Amino acid sequence: MDTMNSNDHILIVDDDRDIRALLGDYLQKNGYRVTLVADGKRMQEVLESESISLIVLDLMLPGEDGLVLCRNIRAKSEIPVLMLTAKGDDMDRIVGLEMGADDYVAKPFNPRELLARIKSILRRSKASQEAIKPDEANVVRFSGWNLDMLSRQLTSPQGVAVPLSGSEYRLLRVFIDHANRILNRDQLMDFCRGREMFPFDRSIDVQVSRLRQRLGDDAKEPMLIKTIRGEGYMLAAKVEFEK
Repeated sequence: MDTMNSNDHILIVDDDRDIRALLGDYLQKNGYRVTLVADGKRMQEVLESESISLIVLDLMLPGEDGLVLCRNIRAKSEIPVLMLTAKGDDMDRIVGLEMGADDYVAKPFNPRELLARIKSILRRSKASQEAIKPDEANVVRFSGWNLDMLSRQLTSPQGVAVPLSGSEYRLLRVFIDHANRILNRDQLMDFCRGREMFPFDRSIDVQVSRLRQRLGDDAKEPMLIKTIRGEGYMLAAKVEFEK
């Protein structure tokens, strides 16, 4: 058992009792605290009363499906979400990522693979939280936007708080740190803590699209995150760092 996992609390949301039991037993044997629920209503109750490290969320649920629940989670928090579903084609993966999922595993799955993905997501999440050092700038300003580096709170020019998922925050940090420089897909994937960050090649485009939506950037004629045809993407903005 990996005792380093003792503080990590995994929430399994799946209406299949056998899968819940299988995952619960397997993750507990590997050192995780686990809570099992069958639907979105019960999931919300747990999120309101417990500190959750990661959610394994089934796509096909009674009532609100996993995509709707994932979108609702991401609107309120940065808890990592691993989507679990019987569907495995690229379109389902893209939709899951667009809703804010951090990764995607199709049924039937090998519990060891699922465990490896959970560990990977948690490592990235913790590394991102620890990456901000006290002597770094506390606030970043660009094109009227404010990003609080300590709380990871993004505020629009109109003063509206805009929630960011962990992957969206990391991607925005990359663009900020390399403002007005063209970054190709390979560079973006490498800067965002390696290729394991993205389940498949085109997912970086999905992440850029999601970040543009957060920034209110027109997809057809983006002014902030510009597409440089044949080369990559660039944050076209003057960036100011403040303590």
